[in-house]
Amino acid sequence: MHRGKQEKNMSDKINEHQIIVLFNLDEQHYALNLSTVERVIPIVEITSLPKTPEIVMGVINFHGEVIQVVNIRALFNLPVHEIELDEQLIIARVSKQLIALVVDSVLGIHKLEYCQIATNENTLSRADYLSGIAKVRNDIVMVLDEQKILEETINTD
Repeated sequence: MHRGKQEKNMSDKINEHQIIVLFNLDEQHYALNLSTVERVIPIVEITSLPKTPEIVMGVINFHGEVIQVVNIRALFNLPVHEIELDEQLIIARVSKQLIALVVDSVLGIHKLEYCQIATNENTLSRADYLSGIAKVRNDIVMVLDEQKILEETINTD
């Protein structure tokens, strides 16, 4: 009887999933865990701050709360460009703190089985801000590690 319970627990783990928010940056697909996403909003005015590192674009006022805007392009060495009106902000809560990420477009919500996510150390050795890589439909998706992104914004001087 004990063996049957153990097999059931193993199969439950295999069938577990997470819900992700898919978005685009320079035609590459990325994802955040839906549980961290507070809201997706159209781009708003970002107030720059003096003497901030490249990773911090500035701050926004979101319903009376000042939120740091993270330059996710800088994290992934993507070309920086002027923000366009059709871009969006993903407001995410990480460790009780809100951060905003500027993205080209949000593609929607998707259910991702844990078995679809590659978390191999060799695959991710140079990918500091990723928790895994997955295949969704026919696209490769970079699954972000929100905690590492937050730590990067806090630890930059």
